[in-house]
Amino acid sequence: MRVVLKNVCKDIKGARVLDNVNLELESGRVYGFKGKNGSGKTMLMRAISGLIKVKGEIEIDGEILGKDFSFPPSIGILIENPSFVQEYTGLKNLEMLACIKNNTGIEDIRHVMEQVGLDPDDKRTYRKYSLGMKQKLGIAAAYMENPDIIILDEPINALDEAGAKQVHEILEEQKKRGALIIIACHDKEELEMLSDEIIEIYEGRIVAQEKV
Repeated sequence: MRVVLKNVCKDIKGARVLDNVNLELESGRVYGFKGKNGSGKTMLMRAISGLIKVKGEIEIDGEILGKDFSFPPSIGILIENPSFVQEYTGLKNLEMLACIKNNTGIEDIRHVMEQVGLDPDDKRTYRKYSLGMKQKLGIAAAYMENPDIIILDEPINALDEAGAKQVHEILEEQKKRGALIIIACHDKEELEMLSDEIIEIYEGRIVAQEKV
């Protein structure tokens, strides 16, 4: 899996939020997006996910996003606040999502929930979940189908130390499987611990890129 961005630009209401971004990303690595709020991190994640249209090209394994396909064929995303059906349990929500592609069984879903620290037999609905539980369910949804690309915006947000450790273990496992992983995190130390490579973004431009 290889993702190549060529001269990617995005303007919103006359303001340039992505400015001539050129980037190459490969499978089996974790890329950490670093930058202040409003720097363009989330917008770049949205662009790679196919959630916004951009100028320039985003190439995924030689095919052009927005031309050869509307969305990357194999991707798991957690960007900003996860959104689920309020009246369903965590398990029911993930089962419903799994029905779209129909390639993940109930035992796999239960295993993923346990990995992130959720009880699949918990009868509470999503509405009654704490912020940390909601975050865990969002992470579970992003990687439960073992996608080629995993994008997580602030994955340790609202998690305690044990939850953050679980995220570390999950990312390591997914990286070994060969996933291409992109994360953003405000905590510099956590970002460096989680990433193989740090990509610094400032005012929509990539200003630095270094291996950790």
